[in-house]
Amino acid sequence: MSFIRLEPRGQASKTMVYVTPLLAVALTLLSGFILFLAMGFDPVRALHAFFIAPLTSVRGLGELVVKATPLVLCAVGLAIGFRANVWNIGAEGQLTLGAITGGGLALAFYGEGGWWLLPLMVIGGAVGGAVWAAVPAFLRLRFNASEILTSLMLNYVALLLLNYLVHGPYRDPDGFAFPESRLFEADAVLPILWTGTRVHLGALFALFAVAGGWLLIARTFIGFQIKVIGLTPAAAGYAGFDQKRIVWLALLLSGALAGIAGMGEVAGPIGQVTASISPGYGYTAIIVAFLGRLHPVGILLAALLMALSFIGGEAAQIAMGLPKAITGVFQGMLLFFLLASDVLIRYRVRFGARRAVA
Repeated sequence: MSFIRLEPRGQASKTMVYVTPLLAVALTLLSGFILFLAMGFDPVRALHAFFIAPLTSVRGLGELVVKATPLVLCAVGLAIGFRANVWNIGAEGQLTLGAITGGGLALAFYGEGGWWLLPLMVIGGAVGGAVWAAVPAFLRLRFNASEILTSLMLNYVALLLLNYLVHGPYRDPDGFAFPESRLFEADAVLPILWTGTRVHLGALFALFAVAGGWLLIARTFIGFQIKVIGLTPAAAGYAGFDQKRIVWLALLLSGALAGIAGMGEVAGPIGQVTASISPGYGYTAIIVAFLGRLHPVGILLAALLMALSFIGGEAAQIAMGLPKAITGVFQGMLLFFLLASDVLIRYRVRFGARRAVA
């Protein structure tokens, strides 16, 4: 009797490391085709509206860059931590704190701004995100608390803090009690880089993050320590590497980048602090980091794909009346198939009956 089985490889397949993300994307598209068919929609038209139509206009391409910018910033920071076995799941909250602190500076200096205000907001956003990430770092090192749980729970605390501020201290006094701040002045808004679109200066921040992340991991001794601690913690201990310092570095750096992403959202496409800043960039960035194989260049490509899922979902809603949840479904399927496909890195598929042992 024949069957399918998994056979351990002698060593991890470097080829499959790069093939499995492509396989996951293909399986996601196939599952989407079946899903749309089951829902009673034309699957070819739905997939075209989801993945092709947004790329056929200048506005669509611009929105792709706008959506990818916070994903890249968050995912690069998360990937550095993941390489060191520091599991920061709190990028959403750190992004929110960056928006609160960076946006708060824009409101504090309302009517008194100058060229110095935007750099100050960037620093404020980075500090806000880093301070929020410092909490799980301290709890892990002081009390051995899981940074997965503490960083995740702080996401909800950040959202509650944001909700309090836009209903209270940040609320526009002339805004008819709507939960939002006043619109930022020109000195507090990121300049547009691509005329006719909403692509702003934050896109350059994302590219700098990619370049900086690559240099850190590939060309510095700290990057070497990160890789060794992630792969063989015992060897890192014997080598005298300071694992506590790496935990602090990973969480503070990822928090700072997420904070800059949040500041970029309120100073960029939104232009004010509102009760809803992110559609889930911090959570989606986790998928982006793993889809990009924790490599900054791979993260850039993965972020563009995930950004396409955001704008494609909106386009499909308008063109075909698809439910809003379809974006989350596609992102969830992609993560599921990526995790499932990763088994092929250490195992190979074999067909046929197992040989009998004498």
